[in-house]
Amino acid sequence: MHGVSAGTATAGAAAGITGRAVRAAAVRELPVKESEEAWTPAELDEVRAELQSEVDRLSHQLHDANSSFSALVRSGGEGAGDDQVDHGATTAGREHEMTIANNARELLEQTQRALVRMGSGVFGVCESCSGPVGKARLQAFPRVTQCMTCKSRAERR
Repeated sequence: MHGVSAGTATAGAAAGITGRAVRAAAVRELPVKESEEAWTPAELDEVRAELQSEVDRLSHQLHDANSSFSALVRSGGEGAGDDQVDHGATTAGREHEMTIANNARELLEQTQRALVRMGSGVFGVCESCSGPVGKARLQAFPRVTQCMTCKSRAERR
């Protein structure tokens, strides 16, 4: 296993290497399993674009959920009746919108974190064992931060 050093981009810039060449050098150093081929710049660009698209989508979803929740809170006391059914339906609606907002916020944070990991050179490094997460796993689920072994171990606990 090998990772990207924090000074790769700085060293490349000091040597006068173009941004694309630095990125290509960093891609070669991203960890992969022994059975996998190294990341290509195109593959990494594809994953980065997918993550950025998810950030945009989740940001809109979070904004919409927050707006819906705010509207439910504002209109919570309004209405013709104040019976238990109306109150229960309003409460259920608020809880539903809060759940949607919390899920979107969590996914947004995970997605932004994956983009930061890409930029810092630790994308593909398991946060538990420091081994490779696996290129195929990251292509399927680019937000993951653990290899299958560590994730399985964590879920058994």
